[in-house]
Amino acid sequence: MSFLGFVFKSLLRRPFRTFLTLAALATAIGSVMALVGVADGFADSFRSVYESHRVDVVVSRQGSADRLSSSLSDDFAEKIAGVDGVQKAAGVLLETMSIEDRQIYGIPAMGMRTDSWLFADYGLTPVVTSGDSVEANADAAKSGSDAEPKDVLYLGQNLADRMQAKVGDAVDLFDEPFTVGGVFQSGSVWENGSMIMSLKALQRLTGREGQLTYINVVLDDMVDQSELESVVERIESVDPKLLALATDEFVRTDTRMQMASSMAWMTSAIALLVGAIGTLNTMMTSVLERTGEIGILRAIGWPTRRVAAIIFWESVFLSLVATLIGGIGAAGLLYLLSNHSAAAGVLQPSIAPAVWLRGAMIGLGIGVIGALIPAYRATQLHPTEALRHQG
Repeated sequence: MSFLGFVFKSLLRRPFRTFLTLAALATAIGSVMALVGVADGFADSFRSVYESHRVDVVVSRQGSADRLSSSLSDDFAEKIAGVDGVQKAAGVLLETMSIEDRQIYGIPAMGMRTDSWLFADYGLTPVVTSGDSVEANADAAKSGSDAEPKDVLYLGQNLADRMQAKVGDAVDLFDEPFTVGGVFQSGSVWENGSMIMSLKALQRLTGREGQLTYINVVLDDMVDQSELESVVERIESVDPKLLALATDEFVRTDTRMQMASSMAWMTSAIALLVGAIGTLNTMMTSVLERTGEIGILRAIGWPTRRVAAIIFWESVFLSLVATLIGGIGAAGLLYLLSNHSAAAGVLQPSIAPAVWLRGAMIGLGIGVIGALIPAYRATQLHPTEALRHQG
């Protein structure tokens, strides 16, 4: 019988046990890929919020444990826009809102000046209300906060679909009437599940008058990567309260992103341990059951290295098949979750290639670890002792 024949024969010798091992290992690896995929997908989705608007630097408050809830004075945006090397800057107030009468909770709400470049980047036109209708008004884009409409909100496409809302519909926020002034489509999944309103309106609703959460900064085209640090220093010199970070660093070092990633790995570690023990148990039992067969192979001249290779490749094959099954299951689960109303606009509907690669490495690692002890046990069997067991 060929080498591969011995491998498959062993796996099919006890099909039910092999099936249970595959199920346990696929569940373990699938859990890792799903949990890590959710954490990485959330970080990627949030990173795309800035990348879709070509933001180079994000400015928040120095010393804030959670940068997404930091507090800055809204006059900093204008000061930062005047810094050498800065092309433009726009402040954002970020809060979480709920539309209780429609039972939609945890909606990201962004407050920004409707005469800013950031608002225009969403393809929206400032509007004002006239009676019960919503009318586009180019004059609303005038400079000055008094020109900003305070009773209009704009919905991301995913949120609009969840609400089944269209332009002109009435929406109550904190018992205050708002009118849907537009629907926008963003390159960020997170933004497509959010809402935008004027900065003054969100400040008023949340009792945070004069405050921003962070400031998006776009640098001059002439500023290259080597000059980024000097521009960051000039921004921070505006006020000691300011912390300026490159976009990727801002997202990567955020407390929420780090906690999400840590929790994903900590939770999945238990599943990985169970899967590894299951694989070890299967391979060890396989060796014990085939003691006589191993003795015959050694007696007819098979070297110990080849005997060990059979055990090794059985374990690796189980792990790789389990990785494929677990990955497909995790991808299907994420797809279903991303299309659920509660998670729409938050989860990415697919698993990134990097997560697939990590899953394959974990599966291969479990296969190798699960084969070490059984393979060593098989190589230590003396042919006469193994044949005696066969008899």
